[in-house]
Amino acid sequence: MTTTAPRRHLADGPVWERRFRAPRHTLPAWAKSAPDRCVFVSDLSGIAQVYAWDRAAGTLRRVTDRPSGTQQCAVEASGEAVWWFDDGAGDEYGRWMRQPFTGGPDTPAVPSAGLYWPSGLAVGLDGHSLLGCSTEDGAEVHLVLPGGAARRLYRHDEPAYAVDLSRSLDLAVIAHSERGDLWDLGVRVLTTDDGATVADLADEEGGGLEAVGFSPVRGDARLLLQHQRDDRWEPVLFDPRTGERTELRLGLPGDVSVQWFQDARSLLVVHDHEARSTLHRYDLDSGRLERIGTPPGVIAHARTRPGGDAWLLWSSSARPPEFRGLLEDPRLPVPDAPPPPAAEARDLWVDGPGGRVHALLNTPAGPGPYPAVFLLHGGPDEQDEDAFDPAVAAWTDHGFAVVRVNYRGSTGYGREWTEALRRRVGLTELEDVAAVRRWTVGHGIADPARLVVAGWSWGGYLTLLALGAQPGEWALGLAGAPVADCAAAHHGAMEEIKALDRSLFGGSPDEVPERYRESSPLTYADAVRAPVLIMAGANDARCPVAQVRDYAERLARRGVAHGLHVHDGGHSVTDVDERVAMFRRQLEFARAHLPQAAS
Repeated sequence: MTTTAPRRHLADGPVWERRFRAPRHTLPAWAKSAPDRCVFVSDLSGIAQVYAWDRAAGTLRRVTDRPSGTQQCAVEASGEAVWWFDDGAGDEYGRWMRQPFTGGPDTPAVPSAGLYWPSGLAVGLDGHSLLGCSTEDGAEVHLVLPGGAARRLYRHDEPAYAVDLSRSLDLAVIAHSERGDLWDLGVRVLTTDDGATVADLADEEGGGLEAVGFSPVRGDARLLLQHQRDDRWEPVLFDPRTGERTELRLGLPGDVSVQWFQDARSLLVVHDHEARSTLHRYDLDSGRLERIGTPPGVIAHARTRPGGDAWLLWSSSARPPEFRGLLEDPRLPVPDAPPPPAAEARDLWVDGPGGRVHALLNTPAGPGPYPAVFLLHGGPDEQDEDAFDPAVAAWTDHGFAVVRVNYRGSTGYGREWTEALRRRVGLTELEDVAAVRRWTVGHGIADPARLVVAGWSWGGYLTLLALGAQPGEWALGLAGAPVADCAAAHHGAMEEIKALDRSLFGGSPDEVPERYRESSPLTYADAVRAPVLIMAGANDARCPVAQVRDYAERLARRGVAHGLHVHDGGHSVTDVDERVAMFRRQLEFARAHLPQAAS
């Protein structure tokens, strides 16, 4: 086995730091025709890179060695080569590169495609792939042929995504936003010889429609879909050649993700509801839904394997991520250095203006009230879960309570809850955060004089918005990769983010300026009184740094205590040292500016 040791010995440093430094891995993807050849992303070397794992040979090889890290990879069906996305300095704009699985030079996987934002890659059999590309000129989907030549199957001004190729390679399925709403995608099946439309699907009932993928069995053209009915996601089997449609009823509240088992006789179902996951098998012949036992916690990712197996990436608030299989132990050949465990999260249910709000609470030892960090999740259509998070454990190690609120806009509570944020973007979410804040203060958990609002991406945006729109409620803010000026961020962002903005706000800043203005932290900047630390990536294509700098200068002119740290990367932080330094910087800022801050 060949690999690279972590930068720093994992036994060094305080417990909180060891949790950050413990290597993190994505769930390995396997080659369809050579399932022992796998690829995944890991920060084993200290920065996220791509690794090639040959299970039969017992070897592990680092594929990339980029200072800005590498976050996307795939493996060809034959197992002969690894694909990885080269986005320069972390700005998400670049091209797919190809490297032989056993090592060798990097070459452009699709030489004719130029540079683009990736919008889906589906690896097909016999050297074929389906590639989605997005540029300022629109979205394209290409059929990539053996050798790297490409044939365009689709183009539109609005975003579109490559989803899958049929095993017979005669059909392709894409998701598109031609109707102008990125949250309500259409599904189109195309022929691969000329891009002709075979089937065009949309959810006319307004519930939501997602394409999952074609049957993994050759000669079986059925397409697995998900649609939303009665505020629940349910699977659908659709034959694009005949138009036959079979709707399946799981009856599970919240969200589900489904995928084919490799014999196409059953489905693997991951059910996400109220911050936790359960695993199920759905038999297509009998219609029976069978629970598969996993401990309480969260299944971050699952992938079916030949022979009826499946690989899972599981964790809980207390237990670090575990890579496990249903039928066999798929242990990665990496140093066994799990991070120290943490405390379990406690559930809170609080009455809010839009219904009961679910939150997760972690508290330190000893009696309250505690200084409290309200750690707001990104997305916005994501959720805080009962999953392992080094930041949550680190704050509690230092004497802080941590509150994570699944405000309206979060997934896992039905579509109506998720869609509610579009009524008043940002301000709707803060209403729910305020309800939980009042509850924790009223029950003696949170100290009202030492309340911190914090988050990354959408959570960073909500942090800045909260400091201005709720100025008397927060003692301090910690905003990572935030939007500070909704209109300016829109104009400088990548095309997919612009489309998301148009879906959320109902148009562009030129079309609905008042909605952008109402939801923009900059609108309320003159009301900010609490100190705030802002962290941003110099090459962030989602939340551009220029509008963050302008916001910080506005605070400076008013004499508001603040800090601005710009790291040399993009929207995500791939460097473990930077993640550790970033938390330490936040902790020191809180200690310096909170009254009687915990030590």
